[in-house]
Amino acid sequence: MNQNKPAYLALYESLREEILSGVRPFGSRLPSRRVLARDRGVSAITAEHSIELLCEEGYAESRARSGCYVIYREADGFSMPAVRPEHRIIPAAPAPGRNTLPFPTLARVMRRVLTEYGEEIMVRPPNTGCLELREALCSYLARNRGIRVQPDQIVIGAGAEYLYGLTVELLGSSRTYAIEAPSYQKIEQVYRSRDVKVDFCPLGKNGILSEALQATKASVLHITPFRSFPSGVTATASKRREYLRWADKPDRYIVEDDYESEFSLLRKPEETLFAGSSRQNVIYLNTFSRTVSPSFRVGYMVIPRALLPVFELRVGFYSCTVPAFEQYVLAELISGGEFERHINRIRRSERKAAET
Repeated sequence: MNQNKPAYLALYESLREEILSGVRPFGSRLPSRRVLARDRGVSAITAEHSIELLCEEGYAESRARSGCYVIYREADGFSMPAVRPEHRIIPAAPAPGRNTLPFPTLARVMRRVLTEYGEEIMVRPPNTGCLELREALCSYLARNRGIRVQPDQIVIGAGAEYLYGLTVELLGSSRTYAIEAPSYQKIEQVYRSRDVKVDFCPLGKNGILSEALQATKASVLHITPFRSFPSGVTATASKRREYLRWADKPDRYIVEDDYESEFSLLRKPEETLFAGSSRQNVIYLNTFSRTVSPSFRVGYMVIPRALLPVFELRVGFYSCTVPAFEQYVLAELISGGEFERHINRIRRSERKAAET
C-alpha cells in the first residue's frame, strides 16, 4: 500500500483501477471484505470502507445476501430516460445562514487580515489574483479534489458568470458550446451574449444522454457533473468517463463547473474530470458563493498547463476583478483551516439529516 495515503483509500484506488482496466468486468463479484483483507494484508474494516467507496461512486453495488458486484461499464447510458419534473429543485441561492460561513468566523478572519496585511489590502492585485489565495487553493484542491496544479494555473474572478465569459475569450466564440438541458440559465445567457452558438444536450438520470453527446457538433462541453442545476442530476462514474472519452479527440474541451461539490455526502468526493483527464483539455471552475456567502462574488478557474500560453495571449491582459481584501480573507480562511472545518460541519449535519 502507498504509505502516503490511508490504507482504505489506497485499496479503493487499486480496486477502481482493476475495474476501469477490465480486470474486474461488469457483473463480476468483488471479493468479500474478509477475503479482500486477507489477500491485501489489511484489516476487515479497511476492506469494508474501500468497498463502500466503490459503491458510493457508482463502480459497484451491494446486493442483499449476495455480495458486491461491479456495475461500471464503458457503454453505460444509451437508454436512460430524460429528466422528469419530480427531480428535486435546488434553490437559486441559499437562505442566509443555511450553508454559509458563520458570521463570527468571517468577522474574526477579516479583523486578522486588517491587522496583519495592513495597507497591502489597498494594493492592486496581479491580473490572475493574489498569490496568497492561489497558493492556498493549490493546497486545498490537492487535498480535497485530487487536482495538483501550480499557482500560475489558477485565475481569480468575480463569480461564475465572469469566468464563463473568460472561458469564451480563451477558447474562442466561433465554436459551438454544448450545455446540459436543463441547466443554470446564466450559462446560456453568458454564452449567447458572447455570440456563441449553443447546443442543448438533454439530461438523463445519470448525466447527459449518450445519444445526445454523440450527436452534438460542439467542440466545447460545459457540464456540472456533481449536481446539475435545476435538475439535481449527478453524473455517475461511467458517465464521467464517457465525457472524457468524448473529449478524447483533437480540439475538444470540457468546462467542468464543480457546483456545490463541497457539500457531497460521500466519504470521498467524486474524482474531478480535470484530475482524470490526460489530455490537458479540461477547464475547472468553482466559486465561494455557496460555501462562504452569496455576497462573496469570488470564483476561480483552473487552466491546464498546455493552455497557459493561449490564455496569456488572449486574456492575460485583463485586470483582476476581485478586491485584494476579499482575496486575503479567503486565503486566510483556507490556510487557517476555518473553511474546511465549516465544510465538514455542514457535511456532517447533512449526512445526519439524511439518515433520519
